[in-house]
Amino acid sequence: MPHILLIEDNPENLDLMSYLLRAFGHFVTTATNGADGLRVASEQRPELILCDIHMPGMSGVDVARQLKGNPELASIPLVAVTAYAMVGDREQILASGFDAYLSKPIEPENFVSQIEASLRKGDESMARAVPLSSAESKRSNL
Repeated sequence: MPHILLIEDNPENLDLMSYLLRAFGHFVTTATNGADGLRVASEQRPELILCDIHMPGMSGVDVARQLKGNPELASIPLVAVTAYAMVGDREQILASGFDAYLSKPIEPENFVSQIEASLRKGDESMARAVPLSSAESKRSNL
């Protein structure tokens, strides 16, 4: 199974997302801050990185800039998992280096399939692979 790195400072979110991914057979490594996430990414080279945006010390945006600025790590698909859901947030997050965006709170029944879709797509068309939410998916199908 693919190796997924999850960078999340909230213990409840970290536990839930890790549990869901592991329950579906994924190998998950976790980090609770941006600096540790960058270290793990460099050492282990996961197939996908999920990263919170709002973290103390080093934000997810800072993590994205450093990952995408490193030629050895830049090709790893990077998905923002964030509570930022205001108008324009998605575009700013994608412009900062993330390949896709997933809003919190996550929907446990859809979370793993959204992440698996990202893995199947690789970094090709990632921004379309993970919808903002099921509500946005429904709106886009109208």
